[in-house]
Amino acid sequence: MSNVEDRPTRSVEYSKTENVHILKYQDINGIGRLFGGTLMSWIDETGGTAAMRHAGCPVTTAAVDNLQFKHGAKKQDIVVVEAKLTYVGNTSIEVRCDTYVETLGGMRYHINQAYLTYVAMSENGEPRRVPYALEIKTETEKAEWEGAIKRKEMWKKRRSEGF
Repeated sequence: MSNVEDRPTRSVEYSKTENVHILKYQDINGIGRLFGGTLMSWIDETGGTAAMRHAGCPVTTAAVDNLQFKHGAKKQDIVVVEAKLTYVGNTSIEVRCDTYVETLGGMRYHINQAYLTYVAMSENGEPRRVPYALEIKTETEKAEWEGAIKRKEMWKKRRSEGF
């Protein structure tokens, strides 16, 4: 199963990206937790990397949707940001980013989730068609795809209402 039949496909696994950070003093806010802006930067970098891997061309961030801070992280924690594609349209790519604190024993605790939309860019800085469709293989990937369609519809509705 893929979203568009007239272009080659790449799987979700093809572009899956993971970045790991050990929290340092400069990553911490005034109350001793990971600064939200730092985490947002890491999420955008990881998500953008996954989108570029899939598209095989530069991308730019178009939107961040449903960014949820669930738990904090503190100095010396190992923070892992995972990104995987959920949807590919004509010029847009949606990426889900999940952030975890990882223990020294390898257990991961979910602390953040976000969906980001990227737009494929041409060499002259204009939106271009994403060269590869997204191959949907599992029921989880299908559910993520359907969720992306709903988020896209809600985004269009909010935009038409001036939000």
